[in-house]
Amino acid sequence: MLSSNSDPIVAIATPPGKGGVGVLRFSFPLAAQCESFCEAFLQKIPAVRMATLVTLRDASGHAIDEGIALRFAAPASFTGEHVLEFQGHGGPAVLQAVLSHALAQAQRLSLPLRHALPGEFTQRAFLNDKLDLAQAEAVADLIDAQSVGAAKAAAASLTGVFSHQVTALADRITHLRLLLEATLDFPEEEIEFLEKADAKGQLQAILNQHAELTLLAQEGVKFRDGLRIVLVGPPNVGKSSLLNALAGEEVAIVSPVAGTTRDRIVQELNIRGVPVVLVDTAGLRDTDDVVEKIGIDRTLKSIQEADLLMVLHDATNAALAAIDLPESASNLPRIMVWNKADLLPQHPQNSGEDQCWVSAKTGEGLELLKDAILHKVGFNHAPEHGFMARQRHVDALKACRAHLELAHAYALQDDRILDLFAEELRLAHDALGEITGRLLPDDLLGLIFSRFCIGK
Repeated sequence: MLSSNSDPIVAIATPPGKGGVGVLRFSFPLAAQCESFCEAFLQKIPAVRMATLVTLRDASGHAIDEGIALRFAAPASFTGEHVLEFQGHGGPAVLQAVLSHALAQAQRLSLPLRHALPGEFTQRAFLNDKLDLAQAEAVADLIDAQSVGAAKAAAASLTGVFSHQVTALADRITHLRLLLEATLDFPEEEIEFLEKADAKGQLQAILNQHAELTLLAQEGVKFRDGLRIVLVGPPNVGKSSLLNALAGEEVAIVSPVAGTTRDRIVQELNIRGVPVVLVDTAGLRDTDDVVEKIGIDRTLKSIQEADLLMVLHDATNAALAAIDLPESASNLPRIMVWNKADLLPQHPQNSGEDQCWVSAKTGEGLELLKDAILHKVGFNHAPEHGFMARQRHVDALKACRAHLELAHAYALQDDRILDLFAEELRLAHDALGEITGRLLPDDLLGLIFSRFCIGK
């Protein structure tokens, strides 16, 4: 559930541990609350947006900490409320002492100051229309970003790149809905309306715009969640060597003995700024070794969880290229990778997305393989040209698409069922509202913000 938005809140906004600077953040719904607290806590009311040096003292006059106070007046603040930040020293004991002092001063004033819940500052920003839900989620994604590319994509979403495109699509649907609603009272003019307003043409343009946005959102999910790439193939073709080459370090044991890899080895890295989880697996073959059989079973399980398969083969022994993959892999995108290309008398041409010749030993072909990986999964934009998205956003876009296609079907019918056409457009518009948070229930909103860190 959403938290109460009436109490003043406080939290340590910097991560646990020692640091040069520690920040306490406060948010007050009422200006009088903020000002009375400042007088008690700081012994002064700092000017708005003016850094003010203060020394915090306990009831006996002993110094607790010295730092900078910043005050922001509503609505020109992160939460849209009256915000105070104290930037002091970052030792855990100091921060706890400052927090205890703040709570004690609030109690003396009978001010209901309480610890903020996870994500409550951002939640208040959302509730006060400082951010929509997609932007609010981008705050958490920016904090959690594991690569520069992911950080750029999250920052783009935070500034509203994704939200603006969703709003633009919703506006086009709204425009068509208004035209439809205006004619519902005049059924004898429906056919004339559809022809003059080019309703079918407008709807087709909406469908095209929706398709482009969905592709970008799907890429945005990859920026956030990463790609899970599974290396499969027979033993001794260089899967572990390729893992080490792509990771840039000796992650897996490499040995000429077949079946060296018995268990999955998982390595996180990024390719062109895109986070990737690379999984090295046991070689696929018939074996009587009990331990190796367990490893092969885990390989098959990894295949079910993959976004992309890299099927490795020994370029010097094409006769060993045939391997049996489970039916669950039939619809997965895959790249045929021919390793040990440095041992060939003539180097074949790398043919792009479907297959690559590489040498894990010399690094030959690895850059082309990285390009092929991104293209194979439909990743066509650099981080600075994309945005961060979540799976729930893609699901909402899919629901929107289903209603748009039903609307299109009604528009094509000879009897022109205008009311059903309009209803499907309304449902499509509502699905988009789930992305920005306009039409999400409170319990789901509460769940989303509960996953944020405390102090944000």
